[in-house]
Amino acid sequence: MTELLLVRHGETDWNREGRYQGQTDVPLNARGLAQGEALAESQRGQPLDCVYASDLQRARQTAEILGRVTGAPVHLDRRLREMDQGVWEGQLFSHIQDDHRDLLSQRGREPLDTRPPGGESVREVMARVLPLLDEIHRRHPDGRVALVSHGAALAVIKIHVLDLPVEALWDQVPPNGSVEVISLGAS
Repeated sequence: MTELLLVRHGETDWNREGRYQGQTDVPLNARGLAQGEALAESQRGQPLDCVYASDLQRARQTAEILGRVTGAPVHLDRRLREMDQGVWEGQLFSHIQDDHRDLLSQRGREPLDTRPPGGESVREVMARVLPLLDEIHRRHPDGRVALVSHGAALAVIKIHVLDLPVEALWDQVPPNGSVEVISLGAS
């Protein structure tokens, strides 16, 4: 069985401001760097085979801290990127609620194929993220592996591994700087 540490990157200024980041490459802020240090320290001395991370700098920075503290190698993989939020990227959630209320409501009811204008659907995120889980399980069948990624991408992984309905996706988005441990398959 592969033990997965699902790690959401630390805080960015856009997280603090309530802006959608998507695939916009926003760095960690001071609090996010401190969150990365704290989560890495929580893993000090525990075995960790590898850290797989999104190549966006907020996840990469968090992964590099984790790798430095634990000694685990870090592998960047674009498939762990956040959901592309299209024209919503950089906008405040409150503005999106005002300007795209109907689409947000539809996304809540039909999350699999509803997408922000110019963005990505949950189905498309699943199509790129879930094959990576299979690869990780094959490479580390009895290992302990960290995945450092983003809210929606991690929520996709959680609903898949825990066999939750897709409608539960938005309730599974973890907070910044958090670690959740789940098991992937039997060895």
